[in-house]
Amino acid sequence: MKDGKFAVPVIFGEVLFDCFPDGNSVLGGAPFNVAWHLQAFGLAPLMVSSIGDDELGRKVSLAMQDWNMRAEGIQLDSGHPTGSVDIEFIDNEPRYTIVEQRAYDHIDAASLPALPDNRLLYHGSLALRNPVSRGALSALKSDHGGTVFMDVNLRDPWWDRSFVLELCNDADWVKLNHDELAMLGRGQGSVDSQAAAFISDHALKGLVVTLGDKGALALTDRGDHQLVAPSRALDVVDTVGAGDAFTSVLILGIIRGWQLQTTMERAQDFASLIVGRQGATVHDKDFYRPMINDWGL
Repeated sequence: MKDGKFAVPVIFGEVLFDCFPDGNSVLGGAPFNVAWHLQAFGLAPLMVSSIGDDELGRKVSLAMQDWNMRAEGIQLDSGHPTGSVDIEFIDNEPRYTIVEQRAYDHIDAASLPALPDNRLLYHGSLALRNPVSRGALSALKSDHGGTVFMDVNLRDPWWDRSFVLELCNDADWVKLNHDELAMLGRGQGSVDSQAAAFISDHALKGLVVTLGDKGALALTDRGDHQLVAPSRALDVVDTVGAGDAFTSVLILGIIRGWQLQTTMERAQDFASLIVGRQGATVHDKDFYRPMINDWGL
């Protein structure tokens, strides 16, 4: 393999700032969160997105530089501002106000970077609300022969059921939560039966359903079934980015060839640590060191 033993994650989608009620702003966006963690775990992901020529965009660039992330996939858009999301908490659950026509809505297919030969392509659904970014993802897919991992992220009103299901048809692995499974799937039966039907309907290799504080369920087309739950009482600051932390370790496990049980247990453990921090990105490399050592990374 020209690009090394392990596939390189190519992460497509939004980069933005999560703005909290206390006035703090934390760098985020589901795809960027995934790329951030994968960088800490040593996979050197290629993040493909767009930022504005503004103060928030410069903060993104500096943060990526400080984290030693590859920057060739980040486009600079002088016509649209860097993304931001206002977050409020209702019954301890985050609610998001997402502004449209941000830079990440305008990822340009003509400005995509050169891609590694051996790669895994990750994308969500939010950044595809705009036809420009949809075209960029289509261009990436047209030249992609490896694994496609889709992370469903339904945010009203920025999604269309038929389009999201088309994206699932193109994917090898899909991750969603139990509410999203009910909305996108057949909507009848247990979570297990709905998940099995979803795999069959979309010819997936694997499906992961997150279950909130009950953990997560994973099924594969080979009949593998794994259910994990938090192993201890959690000191929860907020749950923003917990699902993205989980996803990052799923991708790590797929690329590294871990057993499904091992991958799910490690993903749950990492997500349980993230909820003890405000926001989705951690800027302390020592935070990751115990996992890097324990997992042999």
